[in-house]
Amino acid sequence: MTENWIYLDNNATTKVAPEVVETVRDYLERYWNPSSMYEPALQLARELDAARATVANALGAANRDEIVFTSCATESNNAAIVGALRAAIKANPKRRRIITTRVEHPAVLEVCRRLEKDGYPVDWIGVDSKGALDLRAYVQALRPGETAVVSIMHANNETGVIFPIEKLSRIAKQTDAKIAFHVDATQTVAKLPINLGAAPVADSDRGAFGYVDMLSFSGHKIHAPKGVGVLYLKRGVAFERFMIGGHQEKGRRAGTENVPYIMGLAKALELDLADLPDASARIERLRDRLQAGIEERVPYVVVNGKGSPRTPNTLNVAVYGAEGEAILALMSANGVCVSSGSACTSGSLEPSHVLTAMKVPSGALQGNFRFSLSRYTTESEIDRALEVFVEVVATIRKTSSKWDDAKCEPIS
Repeated sequence: MTENWIYLDNNATTKVAPEVVETVRDYLERYWNPSSMYEPALQLARELDAARATVANALGAANRDEIVFTSCATESNNAAIVGALRAAIKANPKRRRIITTRVEHPAVLEVCRRLEKDGYPVDWIGVDSKGALDLRAYVQALRPGETAVVSIMHANNETGVIFPIEKLSRIAKQTDAKIAFHVDATQTVAKLPINLGAAPVADSDRGAFGYVDMLSFSGHKIHAPKGVGVLYLKRGVAFERFMIGGHQEKGRRAGTENVPYIMGLAKALELDLADLPDASARIERLRDRLQAGIEERVPYVVVNGKGSPRTPNTLNVAVYGAEGEAILALMSANGVCVSSGSACTSGSLEPSHVLTAMKVPSGALQGNFRFSLSRYTTESEIDRALEVFVEVVATIRKTSSKWDDAKCEPIS
């Protein structure tokens, strides 16, 4: 049962929208293979093509054929980086360098680490204490004739800090037009404006992604089911397919299309984009309400990423003098779902690589928490979550070896 839970872990996954559930259910009953040649299958293929157009329109892509359906953003990220790298080396063996950041999601981070072990040079770009990218290091890392792929997330999954993709992609293309620029937009599709057909002419052109060659995201972050994702491939970009097999997705990704989930993803995008500006503003107000309450009522707490542009739904706080696992357990016991960072790494006892890169003090690294909201989050849920968090932190600190309860301060 989920009715009584306050769910604030939407960067990990989202509730499937009721309208999406209905769409998926309808298409589960229409079991035809869209690659077959009889009429029911051909009709399904036409509807699949319409869903492709819906996704393309939502992203501002110039052509529906630039949309490739995958199983998830992890597959899309792998396919983009490896596929573009292989194509670059095939055209020019000297073009084998990769640029990425130290704060990427594991779906990019681990791919680049593996490639680095295999002998491909990787330039790792750092961030400052507010999570902002080191622009000077990025510019210096771009090497004409050598850099094959740049892969940088649009917004960080732990802190919500937004990177200036408009500026970064423009600089890359002005340095060398043959550099393939990839964006992991898993945390920003249907939350921030994205227009893949608009080329930025100024650093402030938020959402103008005309210099982006590849973009990835997952359905389960936008109220669609798990098991479906998207890879945008700009027409003309050099790319070698990652999934080998049949002719599906115009030969770019083998495997029978997951039609019910694809249709559900298209429906979710329609719902999310129908009221994007208003929904984002409402969610941001709720996030700010929670942040203000925590800063006011919990001493020795730091908002990670504060001072940098952030996604409207994400709040990451570091709490001094408290054990993270204990707080998460008590939050759960009180019916509130939050996380300690990425769901793909939360099982690890290692400190967050994102907060480590931001040089968050060691006293707070083990006490960081991410609250992530959705369009289903209510004001009463935020107020209740705040009450629970304040009480839980106070309870844990009373018995923590890292906290002096009498002085109400962390033990150095």
